[in-house]
Parts: sequence; C-alpha cells; structure tokens
Amino acid sequence: MPKRSSKPADVNRRAAAVVAQATSEEPVDPYEGKDPAAVELGRKGGLKGGKARAEKLTAEERSEIARKAARARWDGGET
Repeated sequence: MPKRSSKPADVNRRAAAVVAQATSEEPVDPYEGKDPAAVELGRKGGLKGGKARAEKLTAEERSEIARKAARARWDGGET
C-alpha cells in the first residue's frame, strides 16, 4: 500500500511547495514534532515485521498469498 503524502492536492500549491523546499537552505527534519520513543519503536517493528510474519506462515499460506498477489497483478488488481 503506498504511503500517503502530506503534499497539497492542488497542482499549483504542490509546485510552490516543491520549489520552496528545493530552494530552502535550512534542512528539513522528518521527525520534527514526533515523539522520539514512538519513532524508534515504529522503526523497530517495521524492520522485523515482514520476517516475523514469514516465519509464522505455513508453506500453504505463503503459496496462497503468492497466488493471490499474482492474480491481482495479472487481472489488473481485481481479486
């Protein structure tokens, strides 16, 4: 699932935001205003999530997930 952007939906505002960010001399901190402990916990969970899930799945479950993904790709996303 794609991550959502916080960029404005209006094309002109988005262009202005991109230009402002590109010409800005001050670095942008992506974690500004966020709890550092929560950021670290989220990162730890994200790093081990897929591997932990894969270890819990049986061969049959993995096969079904792969089959469903292939069907979605070839059918244009319809399941």
